This record gives sequence, structure tokens and C-alpha cells, in this order.
Amino acid sequence: MKLSAPAKLNLYLAVGTTRPDGYHAVTTVLLALDLGDEVTVEPAAALSLMCEPPVGVPDELNLAWKAALAMGEAFGRSADFAIHITKNVPAGAGLGGGSADAAAVIAAVASAWGVPAGDPRLDSVASSLGADVLFPLHGGCALHGGRGEVLERSLPLPGAHFAIACGDAPVSTAAAYSTLDRLGCGAAPGPGAVEAALESGDPAALGSALYNNMTPAALELVPTIGAALADMESARGCLGAALCGSGSAVFGVFASPAEATAAAAGARERGLWAAVARPSPGGTIDQLTPPEL
Repeated sequence: MKLSAPAKLNLYLAVGTTRPDGYHAVTTVLLALDLGDEVTVEPAAALSLMCEPPVGVPDELNLAWKAALAMGEAFGRSADFAIHITKNVPAGAGLGGGSADAAAVIAAVASAWGVPAGDPRLDSVASSLGADVLFPLHGGCALHGGRGEVLERSLPLPGAHFAIACGDAPVSTAAAYSTLDRLGCGAAPGPGAVEAALESGDPAALGSALYNNMTPAALELVPTIGAALADMESARGCLGAALCGSGSAVFGVFASPAEATAAAAGARERGLWAAVARPSPGGTIDQLTPPEL
């Protein structure tokens, strides 16, 4: 079974102080994209994993591997599957590629075992793997809270196009959070402006409302992000630009596909990885559900 693992954008990201459980409080508006890795999961004699190109992470530490094992534990079965991931989303970019790969494995294993898409254990497995795995399981656009794993409410998809660019230097999520703690979180404006822009369907309002308080930390760790962000903001037709998650990718909001395509082409000319994407209404679990259901 082959599934698309949707990358994501944080249209709003406010990371707060550390909670008593050791995690940071997170408020974020997440958007799934039609850009993503391709994940193939097939029954096999034993669990195996192949990533092309390699991401430099041992199999046992890869979220896709962990997702298969977690499904086995949740359903009392042996997770004997061959997992093959074609990486279209750069690692360490803040686009949630690894989390989406894990969500794809959860969905594919559920299908292989005849587990209904609505089984609550699937959400439990996703949440156990990390704060960012539950969202790509369902996709769309949504406000999340808690440490990022709590769905607060679903939101309308924006009528916009996105150009995304990323340099070669990744940002360590752990280092970004540590740097944020040292620099301070700052006073966040709240997600209201982003939510209002999504409700109105106005790309310009969305571009103006983008917010990410991880940006100063990412810029300190990888200063070249600043140039990529400035170039995106200055691209013709860009209505607003922001950091993707904790970095290192940046994205811009555009009203027209031609302007987004031109911005991505300009980034490639400067030696960056770049792509154009549109919002995706569903997640990995929806790829197993007939539309009429």
C-alpha cells in the first residue's frame, strides 16, 4: 500500500514556557499540504525500513519504525512490514516530514489489519509518538494546543498558494527549544488573526497574520535562514512569509499559482531546495476511506 504523507505548515506557532511535565506549552494553527513523502508499507517476514535518500537516523530511532512497533503493541500483533519511504520533504526543515511518515505507517498498518479508520486507538498511538504525529493522520487545517497534540478545532482551508524554500543546514528541534528558553518566548498575539483570515478566505489577511515565535531561535542557530526569509518576503506577489515550525525552511503566501511558482524558481536559482504547495483537506487515514463514507 502506497500513501502520501502530507507535509505541514505552521500558520501560527507560539511556544510557551515549560510545563510541569517537562514539555513546552504550544498553540499552533497547522495546515496540511499536497506536498509530502511517499510511504509504501507491505507485509513481510520481519519489520524493515528503507529511506531514499537516507536521513541519517538509525532505523530504531525513525518515527516510522516506532509507529509500526507502537501499532503492534496497541493491537497485540507482530508488526512485520517492509516500509519504504521516498523522501520528498527535507529532514530538519520544520515541515513535519518524519511525523507524517509515521502517520502513514499507522494508517497503512491499520488497513492491513482491518482496523476501522475511526478506532480511537489510532489517535492514541499517534499521540504517543510525539506532538506532531496526530495532525497528519487527519490533515486539513486545525488549531492545536497542549504540547501540540490536542486538537482544539478544525478550521477552513485557505484559498492560497505557498512557496517553500530550504537551505542545506537543518535546525535541531531540541536546540531550537533550548535556544528559545534562553532568549525568552515573548508575548504572543494569539491565533485569532489567523483564524479570522481563514474564515474570511482572504490570502492577504492570512499573509499579514502569520506568526512564529521560534524564528529568533532558528536564526541564531542557522543565520542563513534570515536571507531565505528576506528573499521570500521580497518575492513578487508574496503576501507574507514565515518560518516553517522550528526551521529551517521558510514559506510565503501567494494569491496566484504563477507567483508562487516564480518564487520557488527564484529560490532554486539561489541554490535552495524549493517547492510549491496547496492545502490538502485530508490526512493519511483519509486515504483509506472511500469518499462516500
